[in-house]
Amino acid sequence: MSWFPEKKSGQSWVHRVCQRILRTGPIPRHVAFIMDGNRRFAVKNHIERAEGHFKGFDKLSETLEWCLDIGITEVTVYAFSIENFKRSKDEVDCLMELARQKFTRLMQEKELIQKHQVCVRVLGNLTLLPLDIQQQIAECVHFSKDNKRAVLNVCFAYTSRDEICAAMREMAEGVQLGLIKESDISEDLMEKCLFTSQSPNPDLLIRTSGEVRLSDFLLWQTSYSCLSFVDVLWPEFSIWHLYGAILHYQRNYPVIKRAIESDLCDRERKQRESDYNCVLSECESTDQSKNSVSDLVLQYAKHREARIEQFVHHVNSKRLRYFEELASRHKTVHV
Repeated sequence: MSWFPEKKSGQSWVHRVCQRILRTGPIPRHVAFIMDGNRRFAVKNHIERAEGHFKGFDKLSETLEWCLDIGITEVTVYAFSIENFKRSKDEVDCLMELARQKFTRLMQEKELIQKHQVCVRVLGNLTLLPLDIQQQIAECVHFSKDNKRAVLNVCFAYTSRDEICAAMREMAEGVQLGLIKESDISEDLMEKCLFTSQSPNPDLLIRTSGEVRLSDFLLWQTSYSCLSFVDVLWPEFSIWHLYGAILHYQRNYPVIKRAIESDLCDRERKQRESDYNCVLSECESTDQSKNSVSDLVLQYAKHREARIEQFVHHVNSKRLRYFEELASRHKTVHV
């Protein structure tokens, strides 16, 4: 099945009415999915596990279409956890082969990617994957990187703890290289070093299969997301489950909005205090008036922002080079 179905299934008047009703409230811009239940679906329907995973991909394709129809412009999916490498060799090999087939299919759909202006990002510790899959992923990411209408983030060879550790290593390296100071490290800087740094945090996270845990998925990013746990296996997920999750988000939107605004104010306060304390420590040996200290804090904040901008550019350039080099190697091999 295609990643981006060209032919839309005809919507009934019921679906059109439901979508109009939902659009009277806030529609989440970014929705994350833990697509759980493919193996249990296979057992339930007496089919091979591999077939269950293929059914799960087909459901993803269908769900992306529903999301675009209703106005959700960014989707993040948990496709393969680092923990999944602990499964049987046969199942891991099956999942790797599924990835090969689907990323190959994705690059065969370049016209659809450009038509729908979808930016595809693959997030995770990709070095854990076979080289040919890394190269396929890199070619896809590099090809679609400038598209703006919609974003699909595929978390592959990913766990949130691994992502956070990688971000911490980036910041430590930045301090060692003299690009940033230790005092520059903050929650905001951490977010700029995460794999998801180019995306807003998810408004809504949906997990299927009835499990009520996050399984090491977007732990940092979902601090203020609305969580919806749906008691249905992923291949059985329907548009009605999506509508229900959006209604759940809309009911909780005022509380979530207040919590996000409070967190933003708290971060700004902490940053001002940090800048002030840094200036005081640098000027403690001199006699500064209150007004001059205030001016120095503003000046320090500008220098800090410039340092962070340079550092973030360094981090992003390094990641971009990784994808460009792999994509270039992949093209060379296939010429």
